[in-house]
Amino acid sequence: MAQTVPARRKEKGRGHLLDLDAPRVVVKDPEGDARDLARVQRWVMSTLAVTTILHLVVGLVVAAVTLDDAPLSSQVGLAVVAGVFGAIAVGVGRAIHGRSIVSPWLLLGVVPTLVGLWLVLG
Repeated sequence: MAQTVPARRKEKGRGHLLDLDAPRVVVKDPEGDARDLARVQRWVMSTLAVTTILHLVVGLVVAAVTLDDAPLSSQVGLAVVAGVFGAIAVGVGRAIHGRSIVSPWLLLGVVPTLVGLWLVLG
């Protein structure tokens, strides 16, 4: 009967094939691995949530700038609403990471209002 395994494979072994003489390495700290996975999941979730809300904020600022026929109060109102949503984005990012929502970082949410007012009034 002919041999089915080539001689070269017996000598050298290949990394992508199962080798019964060298078992797979087991993770030594499964809890640490789970913590690392949870950390990555939190960062991905917070990044997606914050960027989604920031897209809304940018849309509100663009709408405030491009409304030519609307009264100035409507444009200012849209800029203020953009700032409120900017603060919400910062709060959501902090909440996902388990941090206190109320912090000086919420002032970063005012930046869209300032930019919107500068573009509308300027």
